[in-house]
Amino acid sequence: MEDTQSGVRAGARDMVPLLSGAIPFGMLVGVAAVGVGFTSVQATVMSILLFAGASQFAAFDLLARDAPAAVVVATVLVVNVRMTMYSASIAPYFRQFSPRWRWPFVYILTDYIYALAITEFDESHPDYNRRYYLGAAIPLWIAYVGGTAAGAVLGARIPSSWGLDFVIPLAFVALAVPTIENRASLLAAVAAGVVAVAGAGLPFNLGLVVAAVAGVAAGLVVDWGAA
Repeated sequence: MEDTQSGVRAGARDMVPLLSGAIPFGMLVGVAAVGVGFTSVQATVMSILLFAGASQFAAFDLLARDAPAAVVVATVLVVNVRMTMYSASIAPYFRQFSPRWRWPFVYILTDYIYALAITEFDESHPDYNRRYYLGAAIPLWIAYVGGTAAGAVLGARIPSSWGLDFVIPLAFVALAVPTIENRASLLAAVAAGVVAVAGAGLPFNLGLVVAAVAGVAAGLVVDWGAA
């Protein structure tokens, strides 16, 4: 019992420092949602149902630019490709659990959760892993959904001096750095970063899509070369 309780506490404890990025991230999503015509209630419910900040923000940003529906859908799919890789990476730790546990785990899987889980999980302590995962997810969910609601309600009243739009790149850099463990991941990160900056001027945020493809391709090339 103590081991499982310590898992919940450890997950929550490790997540708390990351909430300084999750809350403004959620606020930015709320502001963006209201900016394209959603009500504050709709914006909040959307974050509850989807719990996918990066793809939500990307979609709202494109809608604000009157991007074609095909571009919006393609961008969201590309942004979420990383979740497939995250799932494949941590699936072995949850294989012994029933679907009633695994399906909720899919819903709460985010960059923040993955970054913590992949460094903390131990295959010899499956129940601790499960509790740690939940302990990390609960405060993140509350912070993100609460941030979305606050951003949607406050909307344009949030001062531009807060610099919320700078939170997203900072958050992803902070999450990416600890996961760079080998040459393939380093090259993938560098390639994606360089292409993202170079393609910043492309219409409809297509630079993001191209950067994601470039990063994956660079990592695969290094892996294949090593094999």
